Amino acid sequence: MAKFPTFPAIYDDCKTIDIACLTKWSYLKPSQLKTGSMQWSRGKEPEGSTGITVNTISDFPFLEFNYVSNGTPINCRVQLTTLRSNLGKGVVWFFICPHTGRRCRKLHLVGTHFLHRTAFNGCMYDKQTYSNKTRAFHKEWGRVFREDEVYGEIYGKGFRRYYKGKVTKRYLKLSKKLLQNA
Repeated sequence: MAKFPTFPAIYDDCKTIDIACLTKWSYLKPSQLKTGSMQWSRGKEPEGSTGITVNTISDFPFLEFNYVSNGTPINCRVQLTTLRSNLGKGVVWFFICPHTGRRCRKLHLVGTHFLHRTAFNGCMYDKQTYSNKTRAFHKEWGRVFREDEVYGEIYGKGFRRYYKGKVTKRYLKLSKKLLQNA
């Protein structure tokens, strides 16, 4: 008898906010108050947006969200914290999950609030939902698809095989993958 499907929420399909994106967009510079918005889209169609405010001026830096979920306006504040980099150059930023209190680099929107992935029960990543047949297929034929991706990357625009007369580590890694698949 077949197992009754549970249809879990998939983390890969959820809206997420990542510290790396905030850093790239210059929201996490010291001693600043910056506001803006984030939009999510699937393909070319907009899927959602949220207003964000990042305050790094105060002693307790925070990120504030303003969005509408199921017709209800939500204003949520997430604390930010830093740790010294293991390289000795600057700091690394983290969210403090409002539900679990854990440090994390990515928050997911499942339901109505942005939280760390461990705050949700029954959520899964896409690969965790694959059947045994699908996993066997990927194990057997995934090698062929990965080979195409590697060739596309090596021969893509802007890829550097050499830097200052030496072979780049990235090119060595990709060529090693091609040799393993041959």
